Amino acid sequence: MTQSTSPQPATTNLLKLICRALDDKKAEDVRVLDVHKQSSITDYLVLATGTSDPHLRALRVELEKVIDAAKAQILGMDTDQGSGWLVIDAFDIMVHVFTPTTRKLYRLETLWKDATEITVADLLADKIAPAAPKAAPTKKAAAKKAPVKKSAAKAKAPAAKKAPVKKAPAAKSPAAKKAVAKKAPAKKAAPKKAPVKKSAVKTPARKKK
Repeated sequence: MTQSTSPQPATTNLLKLICRALDDKKAEDVRVLDVHKQSSITDYLVLATGTSDPHLRALRVELEKVIDAAKAQILGMDTDQGSGWLVIDAFDIMVHVFTPTTRKLYRLETLWKDATEITVADLLADKIAPAAPKAAPTKKAAAKKAPVKKSAAKAKAPAAKKAPVKKAPAAKSPAAKKAVAKKAPAKKAAPKKAPVKKSAVKTPARKKK
């Protein structure tokens, strides 16, 4: 059973974001097919070429960021390393990124000959609508506050007195030390002993026998 309803604006918006992400990351030969009349599983097919497997991984990371930022759901992802084929299923949009050899091998474009191709340049040039428009907030007049009058009778609390700071005694200079030394009472000299006078009479030395 095929779908007959046209894609939603949110889907078209996401499609623009995906194409811009691929273009920013240097994906080659990007093509977009509108298959909403032919397919029951998706609305758009996005086909692109990456130059190598590391390039495919970089494109996958960027596409995940874009889809998550748009608050869209990723239903499935096939990122088998070395296969040369990256698939991201975002429900209404399915992205296929190939290496050059793999794209030539499968040629998905030929399987959807009845699909309508959308010019990528038009998608890149078209403006992206905001995700959810917000109502402008109504400005309320700010209520003016009445000036608060200070009571004149209210006495100010006395400032707490600071305890006196004791100053450490300053170190005395050498001159001050000398002055203190002069003021100190001098010690009395001890009385000198009177010299013992030797007797003028000498005792005769004893003669040896």
